[in-house]
Amino acid sequence: MAALTTIAKTHGGIIETKIAAQHGISKAMLYKLCKQEKIFRIVRGQYILPDDMQDELFSISKRSAQIIFSHETALFLHGISERTPFTHTVTASSGCIPSAAIKASCKVHYIKQELFTLGRTTLRTPAGNLVPAYDLERTICDMIRSRNKLGTETFLSALKLYATSPKKDLNRLNEYAKKLRVANVLRRYLEVLL
Repeated sequence: MAALTTIAKTHGGIIETKIAAQHGISKAMLYKLCKQEKIFRIVRGQYILPDDMQDELFSISKRSAQIIFSHETALFLHGISERTPFTHTVTASSGCIPSAAIKASCKVHYIKQELFTLGRTTLRTPAGNLVPAYDLERTICDMIRSRNKLGTETFLSALKLYATSPKKDLNRLNEYAKKLRVANVLRRYLEVLL
């Protein structure tokens, strides 16, 4: 158990099967510990200790290197959302097929490979772990691109909070808006807000 505690501490609270194996702990042993309720299974290949709180965002990010938190989840991570999203949102490149575990727990948006990493950064989850997410400007552009699916209230609320944010970078926002082909729509909204 000491080895598992160490693994959990050094890996954001999550014990992954592959990391446990590197420490000589087999899948069979993890299964046995799970049956004894000494560890709990989050999803296939991920476990937590009984006293630990699961960092859901970190757990999702560990399931694939091919996803980036976006839209409402990125707004939440930036601290400019009025509420915690019910379902987390990720973006994957159009050639990527996320796992069933990701599809079951997240809304997945797809984008062309050449635009996938535009604005990629890392942000801290409320539990303090680093996860991949889009920067504020890319997130605003994504909100504009998905405005018909998101609903006007969510979209306008995000734009208003961005407009008043001291972290905003209008030059970067304009550059991203051109690449993501939302510059005209963005200009219409910002003229009203700024």
